[in-house]
Amino acid sequence: MIIGTGIDLVDIPRFERTVARTPRLMQRLFAPSEQTLRLASLAARYAAKEALIKALGGSDGVHWTEIEIASEPSGRPYFLLSGSTAEAVAERGITTLHLSLTHDAGLAAAYVVAEGAAATTAGVVAEERA
Repeated sequence: MIIGTGIDLVDIPRFERTVARTPRLMQRLFAPSEQTLRLASLAARYAAKEALIKALGGSDGVHWTEIEIASEPSGRPYFLLSGSTAEAVAERGITTLHLSLTHDAGLAAAYVVAEGAAATTAGVVAEERA
């Protein structure tokens, strides 16, 4: 069952200007393994983190550096969550996160689908009619 979805779009040149103006953002927004990536890839990862927060329905318990985006050998991206962020995702009943990233023509985008177990019908009473 889908628990939430999120999408985000980042203007790469604007993101680049923001990072140049405030270099400490790199440490505040990205895990050490992410900080060496090209700016277009970082913009896509920033979009992924924003999209995840939207899929969760808010940022309570979420910390930027506890959301890391890694890639399988095939290039498929996935989330590595830690700390209170991993707990917040689990508390919401989310068991699987699907992530898609792209960047082209000065834009970076991410789409997230948060999936969990099927909802139960507890508390629903069917009325029998004669």
